[in-house]
Amino acid sequence: MYGRYGVDQLGNFLFILYIILAVISFVYPPVIFICYPIIIYTLFRMFSKQYYKRRAENDWYLQKTAGIRKFFKRQQNKWKYRKTHKYLKCPHCHQYLRVPRGKGEITVTCPSCHQQFDQRT
Repeated sequence: MYGRYGVDQLGNFLFILYIILAVISFVYPPVIFICYPIIIYTLFRMFSKQYYKRRAENDWYLQKTAGIRKFFKRQQNKWKYRKTHKYLKCPHCHQYLRVPRGKGEITVTCPSCHQQFDQRT
């Protein structure tokens, strides 16, 4: 694999998509014709020597999925820190804020718009 592009986030997504479609093809066989181009393109990207083109494709994918990935990362953090922190939304700029739990009535200052509001934690 020396000198080859390898695997990136877009490659992982395409491979997972291939697996899902392959499982669906057991129930609905014509879907298999969609699977073949996906796995061929995934392997083509992995073995490609054109780093700049593959990196540009991956950057495009990351740019298009940034909002979705940000949402799921926020949900993961909310679950991870659910016992120690509370997540709030600024009523003025709608920025997400993290404040400690169990402090009672606190005044929160948004770092983005510098507005203050009271919140019970």
